[in-house]
Amino acid sequence: MVSQKADIIARACAALDVGEADVGQEILRTDYPFIAVAKTARRYTEQQFLRVFYRDGFTDRYSGAKLVHPGALRVLSVVFPGEFPVHLNWDMTQTHFAFYELLPTIDLVVPVARGGADDETNWVTTSLLRNSAKAHWTLEELGWTLVAPGRSAEWDGLAGWFVGYLERHPELALVPHLGRWLRATTSVQAELS
Repeated sequence: MVSQKADIIARACAALDVGEADVGQEILRTDYPFIAVAKTARRYTEQQFLRVFYRDGFTDRYSGAKLVHPGALRVLSVVFPGEFPVHLNWDMTQTHFAFYELLPTIDLVVPVARGGADDETNWVTTSLLRNSAKAHWTLEELGWTLVAPGRSAEWDGLAGWFVGYLERHPELALVPHLGRWLRATTSVQAELS
């Protein structure tokens, strides 16, 4: 509990006040130890992302909100660059906020930094915004709960629209990131059917 952790810090500070640095050090070592975290780089393929998004029904598993297929959002940024911009390095001053609120990504329910596995049993769909807010915290620490997955038969995140639109406008499939999402989407749709 966070308030108890604040009390531990207060006890360590009180020990310092009376010149007992060794006592303060021991309080921290035993009651609120530092646990070093190894940082691991993770990269997922578009297919891995999409398998999780379809499994979760393009639903943010932390809020229950509908999310939108990455390709559909990117089509809008290509067709309407002034109204729906996205910056390649995610500069917030040059990216429509919908990309943070509605773009699905994978999060690890139990962060790897906290002992969680980096596999699909620990992966959930969430928005970039909630993924960033959650960071390396556990659901319990944030007071969050995991919501039930949606059903991709009811909401596919506009994946069907994305594929259909690119079929009608094949020149857009030549845009590298749109072509990658199109190939990944049709591949995963074929797996699921």
